[in-house]
Amino acid sequence: MELILKQDVEHLGFKDDVVTVKNGYGRNYLIPRGMATMATPSAKKVLEENLRQRAHKEKKVVDAATKTAEAIKGLEIKIASKVGAGDKLFGSVTTIDLAAALEKQGHEVDKKFISIQGGSVKRVGPYNAQIRLHRDVVVDLGFEVVAEK
Repeated sequence: MELILKQDVEHLGFKDDVVTVKNGYGRNYLIPRGMATMATPSAKKVLEENLRQRAHKEKKVVDAATKTAEAIKGLEIKIASKVGAGDKLFGSVTTIDLAAALEKQGHEVDKKFISIQGGSVKRVGPYNAQIRLHRDVVVDLGFEVVAEK
C-alpha cells in the first residue's frame, strides 16, 4: 500500500514522503491517526505541485539564513558575568544569555535554536555554540565569557 505521509513518522519517513507499507499498518494505524493519506495518482500530482512551490519559497528563506549566518560568523561576542574564586561563575551562562548578546549585536535568534557545547557555561573562558538558522543552515559561533568589572 502506498501512502503520502502528512507528518514525520519515526522509522518510516518524513512529511510529504511517499512510502510503501503493509496494508494493515496503513489502514489500521497511519490513516485513522491522520498521519498519512492514500497515494492516489491525483494526490501524487497535488503533492508534486506543492513541493515545487515550497522549494521556490524555501530557496528565499535559505538565502536569507545564509546571509545571516555569514554576518554571525564575523561577530566577537563577550558575555560579562559575576565571577567568584578560581574563575568560577556565580550562576551560569546559558542559551538565553547568548541569545540576548546576539540581539544586542542586531541578530535576533531564538534561544531554542542555540546549543552550547557541553550545556551551560560555569567558568570564564572561550566556548563554542551552534546556531541553527534553518534546517540546512547551521553556523558555529565562538564566544567568550569574561569577568564582570
